[in-house]
Amino acid sequence: MPDRGEIWIADLNPPRGTEPGKTRPVLIVQAQALLDAEHPSTLVAPLTTRLLDDAEPLRIRIPAAGELRRESDVLIDQLRAIDNRRLVRGPVARMGPRVMASVGEALLDVLGLADQARFSEGWDVRRP
Repeated sequence: MPDRGEIWIADLNPPRGTEPGKTRPVLIVQAQALLDAEHPSTLVAPLTTRLLDDAEPLRIRIPAAGELRRESDVLIDQLRAIDNRRLVRGPVARMGPRVMASVGEALLDVLGLADQARFSEGWDVRRP
């Protein structure tokens, strides 16, 4: 089972409309508690090597690491739940707390939860 912050290779075929398809790296963004409970699906954000500058919060740039040989953008606006059987290989890399904090903040922005999170007691957007 994957852990939050790991990058796995996932089969995202068949795509629909603007969804990223093919077999590609994805960042595991689901809460660790659900992963530990062996939930049958996993929230992921696909990666692309087609880099766009100044695209935050829709994209977060991550460095090459492990078997992820090229710098990539995490497609925050393409967040999706996939069946765990779509995770075909991994982990191929692991992102550290700084990257995951940036991803978490971008997810809050894209989901419209940033203001709520800032004012909710005990919520820390920097927590990986």
